[in-house]
Amino acid sequence: MAEPLPAAFSRYTEPEVRPEVEAPARVESLTAVPSFVEAAKAARPSVVHIKSRFQARRPSRNGDFFSNPFREFFDEGEVEAPQSMASGSGVIISPDGYIATNNHVIEDADVVEVTLFDNRTLRAEVIGVDLSTDLALLKVDGRQFPHLTFANSDEVEVGQWVLAVGNPMDLTSTVTAGIVSAKGRNINLLRADSEFAIESFIQTDAAVNKGNSGGALVDLEGRLVGINTAIASRTGYYAGYSFAIPATIVRKVMEDLLSFGEVRRGFLGVSIRPVDAELADAEGLSVLKGAFVSSVNADLGAAEAGIEPGDVIISVNQVPVSSSSELQEQVSRFRPGDRVRIVAIRGRAEKEFTVVLKPLSTAISAVDTQRDVLEFRDSYFRLLTEAERRELGVDRGVMVEDAGEKMAKGGIQQGFVITEVDGQEIASIEALEDALMDSGEYIT
Repeated sequence: MAEPLPAAFSRYTEPEVRPEVEAPARVESLTAVPSFVEAAKAARPSVVHIKSRFQARRPSRNGDFFSNPFREFFDEGEVEAPQSMASGSGVIISPDGYIATNNHVIEDADVVEVTLFDNRTLRAEVIGVDLSTDLALLKVDGRQFPHLTFANSDEVEVGQWVLAVGNPMDLTSTVTAGIVSAKGRNINLLRADSEFAIESFIQTDAAVNKGNSGGALVDLEGRLVGINTAIASRTGYYAGYSFAIPATIVRKVMEDLLSFGEVRRGFLGVSIRPVDAELADAEGLSVLKGAFVSSVNADLGAAEAGIEPGDVIISVNQVPVSSSSELQEQVSRFRPGDRVRIVAIRGRAEKEFTVVLKPLSTAISAVDTQRDVLEFRDSYFRLLTEAERRELGVDRGVMVEDAGEKMAKGGIQQGFVITEVDGQEIASIEALEDALMDSGEYIT
């Protein structure tokens, strides 16, 4: 005889046949692919093809391929005398012919020419450059140029659609689509060019290749979200990861170069590092995001306002910051003398500070006399204290505070003390930084 069904199953009955119900409109909107036509129409006429001509031989950045794959982006190659050319992209940002591009597109060029969307070619004047952001401002003569307006890149969200517009591999006015993959990316691209590099890139998966550098990243309204600057690739061609300088940084740099001929940037006067679980555990932090203050320069605004080592900065002027790069991005918008409101976590308490930013010259002076920490790519170092030198029986050295992935693969671990690199004595943070720069690689 068949066993009786369990009670839960015995209560099962065939469901009633119900009429079909149309899917909610919101589901349709989530699955539909938007049209990129209007954004492309708005953006393409404002993106130019830049050709930089060189009279003398200069080294190619492609030689840095293995030490920094992010550099393998701009279509330069070996430059031969007497007449050689490199190409990239640029974005017209005003009706009277001002153009934003990357510094590395026009760096060391004898002549810069710009080909417009209507195929006219004009000679461009370099108004100014900023090594710390890899941006440059150009000017061509004329009026009523098509131009892009700036979006507020703070409002850009991960997952939203964007278009990359440029001239990859001399394929002029090419448009590719993708989404914002991440924000606030620091890929350590610019550290070799500037000790005070500002890196808080927008990461996208829009296809970007050699020659896109300096071109536009736009939203679906055709507004400028960022300047395409780099890709992450071991081959030098698109591999799914591209990086753009946010429009808010671009706009401030362009305004400064136009108004002053240089970028006037205010400094807090702190050395910072990103917060992660390991650091939070080691320092007893109550938060897992923000910018951890490793040290404070006594002569600069942060110290005067009361910020201390061990504080974790979580906002600037009510804009949340979840990483070191986001803090740099926010502060980079202000000039010396500006007052900014900083919120930091000390222990478990929130504290607010009003900091008067100081100029770069003051910051350099303070760094030169007080610097005892170094962030290099994804590794962190600090100078040994006198007590540690006595305890270890050494007269010099720099301690590895946090070994990045590449350094760890080479056998270097947190807590190691570096006393020499390639036979060069390491008695200061500056000596270590110089050795790392010279090697073009991590310590192995």
